[in-house]
Amino acid sequence: MKSTQRVSDLKALSPDQLNDELINLKKEQFNLRFQGATGQLENVARVREVRRDIARVRTLQRAKTLQAAES
Repeated sequence: MKSTQRVSDLKALSPDQLNDELINLKKEQFNLRFQGATGQLENVARVREVRRDIARVRTLQRAKTLQAAES
């Protein structure tokens, strides 16, 4: 998924849904690291994608928190 599509999809989520997405991404990141350590990782680029997706979710969470604080 392209990053612009991913961001627009994430912006539509509520804070609770963003938190669930972050948890899922963290689990995936752990599994990918485990696969890499055991030599079973096939798509090494996925590690980078997941790391960036985590950063996107955290950025949106922070933006929503600041927006709620302003209101």
